[in-house]
Amino acid sequence: MSRLFIFALIIIGLLFSGCSRKSRYYSGKTYKITSKPRTYSSSTSDYNSYISEKEYKYAKMNSYRVLGKRYYPQKVSVGDRFEGIASWYGPDFHAKLTANGETYNMYDMTAAHKTLPMNTMLKVTNRRNGLSAIVRINDRGPFVGTRIIDLSNAAARKIDMVGTGTASVRLEVLGFYSKNRVKTRKVKVVHTPKKKVPKSPAKRIDTYALQIASFTNIEGAIKVQEDHNNTDGYTTVIKDIETDHGRFFKVYLRGFKTQKEIRDYKSNGNFKNSFIVKDN
Repeated sequence: MSRLFIFALIIIGLLFSGCSRKSRYYSGKTYKITSKPRTYSSSTSDYNSYISEKEYKYAKMNSYRVLGKRYYPQKVSVGDRFEGIASWYGPDFHAKLTANGETYNMYDMTAAHKTLPMNTMLKVTNRRNGLSAIVRINDRGPFVGTRIIDLSNAAARKIDMVGTGTASVRLEVLGFYSKNRVKTRKVKVVHTPKKKVPKSPAKRIDTYALQIASFTNIEGAIKVQEDHNNTDGYTTVIKDIETDHGRFFKVYLRGFKTQKEIRDYKSNGNFKNSFIVKDN
């Protein structure tokens, strides 16, 4: 009877270990980390490295099996959102290989996901405190319960969940990372150089536009441009303008047929602090 009891304890121990968060399917060999920790943000430099799902060449999309269950990586689109429980992994896996062959650095802003394509860029938001971090998928996991993402130690600290171990999060797909490509979102930007030599104006219908926003970084301008494009049938465009005070990205609302039309539209108060500009 005692032997059966001991045997049962061994079986339970094996099952438990198979469900621990150390149950990753790659080798436990340690490798030397030669690169500095990498972080990602929504700044222009990182934004330019994101490419759309149509341009991204998917890698490692084959199905795989872990702990007796088969997983099927799926393609996603920019803007897709998911919610669930996040966990994090750090010292136990530091300097070991990830599922895509990289060396895991717990100080990088990376994460593991069971089915998202490698190099998917995600915005991870802690639903409890609103803190967010941008991470790149370079590993598979977590293979524990219903958790949907395993963050690096650095990413977990960014959203203040190291102490709790897990957190309810929202994931948003920003794009796909490519260190060899430089491409922004498909946004129409009109470049206006400083001290432009005036030319004879060509005849056009929409001589005037409504400036609805102005930013020193293109990220804010892109968001306003996308949010308000086709508002009331009008289109938006970003003007890249050099001035004596620096570079500005101004968002114009276009498509007005007459000055009266644009004045009437502005007087309705659709955009606070907006003003009429010459759209040359």
